[in-house]
Amino acid sequence: MRVVRHRDRRRRARWRRGLLGSGELLVTVGAVLMLLVVHQLWWTNREARQGAAREVRTLEREWGNGGGTGVPSGGASPPGASSGSASAGPRASADAGAGAGAGAGGGGPRGASGSVVGAGWPRRSQAYAVLLVPRLGLRVPVAEGVSRQDVLNKGYVGHYPGTQQPGQEGNFALAGHRNTHGEPFRYLPRLRRGDTVEVETRAAVYTYTVDRILPRTSARDSGVVLPVPRSLVRPGYGYDQPGHYITLTTCTPEFTSRYRMAVWGKLRSMRPRG
Repeated sequence: MRVVRHRDRRRRARWRRGLLGSGELLVTVGAVLMLLVVHQLWWTNREARQGAAREVRTLEREWGNGGGTGVPSGGASPPGASSGSASAGPRASADAGAGAGAGAGGGGPRGASGSVVGAGWPRRSQAYAVLLVPRLGLRVPVAEGVSRQDVLNKGYVGHYPGTQQPGQEGNFALAGHRNTHGEPFRYLPRLRRGDTVEVETRAAVYTYTVDRILPRTSARDSGVVLPVPRSLVRPGYGYDQPGHYITLTTCTPEFTSRYRMAVWGKLRSMRPRG
């Protein structure tokens, strides 16, 4: 007959309590992680998409009433404008690189025809245009700047300060999240040459045609948002001549921010609203 001592019983009891406690801790940690994943992948998308859709309706209502934000179509950013850190395209250094040449020529902001269209500029983080990409079923506000908190995390697409405005000669450069917070550019890799990209403002609708795609480059490749866009990392991608360009940038691959991709288009037409 085996004799079980009280000391052995106490040791086994402590062991069982330890196992139970560890199991409960693991379950709790797993539940918290699951909630975080749900928050990032579902809740932030839901909130950002709803907010972005409301902003689009607000802009279109103002334009329909002849009101608006006071920002003229084609208005350029003021020299030295800044709007926080870039998170979904080339980083802050890209903004500085683009700003060096974006305002060249002087004489005020100019439209696709070269005529001066206004003297005002969008305020920092102000939504002032709507981006439409039919292939992606995308209709999203465009706001000034690429601040995460004030622009990108709201589900908006951000305009790089220092780059041109819609319809202007140069590069109208935009950034957007690929994952979470509305993820407007999640399916950007689905775009193909010849696809249409439209930008609506209070005064006009600008239609661009997708022309070239840079699948991957460095997050610090500021060349993609220059007035004549050309990758500084992969110089085989880009342009050599001035033109009326649009650039869409986002992170790649999905769920990382290690690299950036860029989609370039050329202005095809402009038609006044109304």
